[in-house]
Amino acid sequence: MEKILLGHGSGGRLMHQLIREHFVPEFDLKELNDSAVINFSDSPIHPFTHSPIRLAFTTDSYVVSPIFFPGGNIGGLAVNGTVNDLSMVGARPLYLTAGFIIEEGFPMDDLKKILSSMADAAKNAAVKIVAGDTKVVDKGKGDGIFINTSGVGIIPDGIDLGPRHISAGDKVIISGLMGDHGIAVLSERNGLSFDPPVLSDTAALNGLVERMFDVAPNPAIRMMRDPTRGGVATTLKEIANDSGLCIVINESGLSVSSGVIGACELLGLDPLYIANEGVLIAVVSPDVAETLVEEMRKHPLGKKSAIIGKVTDDSEGMVLLRTAIGGTRIVDMLAGEQLPRIC
Repeated sequence: MEKILLGHGSGGRLMHQLIREHFVPEFDLKELNDSAVINFSDSPIHPFTHSPIRLAFTTDSYVVSPIFFPGGNIGGLAVNGTVNDLSMVGARPLYLTAGFIIEEGFPMDDLKKILSSMADAAKNAAVKIVAGDTKVVDKGKGDGIFINTSGVGIIPDGIDLGPRHISAGDKVIISGLMGDHGIAVLSERNGLSFDPPVLSDTAALNGLVERMFDVAPNPAIRMMRDPTRGGVATTLKEIANDSGLCIVINESGLSVSSGVIGACELLGLDPLYIANEGVLIAVVSPDVAETLVEEMRKHPLGKKSAIIGKVTDDSEGMVLLRTAIGGTRIVDMLAGEQLPRIC
């Protein structure tokens, strides 16, 4: 009898199979994006623009272990992650809800820290937490605390993102370093320390996204994703599969902190598959790519932005990495479970 494995929640191949074979047909899902885009073609009418509202809606559950890690905790992570899912479809995040499943015996001081972190993250992202729910389960029936957040936002007129807009010749941009969040969680969970220390990059990206649209209005930005579970490699593979095109990236364009490099070398991990929580990947028109990167670098969350590759029509659904020594490597989705419970 088939059973659910940890790998089914890793963000890699097993999770995609689970979603496509079971959830998609049962719920009649048409697109698998960071957020659902709901188009009210007739009504209601936006009171300011007198045009049909397009609503972005998303939900996510956070089960990270440990709940406190270098650079953040489960509370701020939950808010930032939901804001980012809305931002990746071009929405302006507005309102969030938060549901808590708390294990009996959970320290009240820890709960206060988590709630304070959520309030700070919401303020920094200019969103409002407007509703929630709390459940307490018997001791031993949970893992401290789990948080579910849902969010809604409005997609401005003229913005329409998705893999269907990608074409050969487009450029691929990343906004920051790879792997900081995953290594920060790993180090805390396993009692490891690295020099220099690695801090989670958890952050709300909506401010950076607004800056990007100011410089490169639609349709110059084709689509965006944030490389969380499964890392940059899995995210690029998703984009290649969904667009039916090939993505070629250059190893020389990818940036990794010295702490993450050291951790990966020590533990035998590949930074391409380590999660981020404050980085985005964008596929953009070649005409605006360089100007866009220059502008992104002026934002605090985009200082390490870079063009890392391009889209071609050579091999359908493939991701290829041009190595520093001149070779070519096939990049696939995470096949199993590499770093569990990072969000």
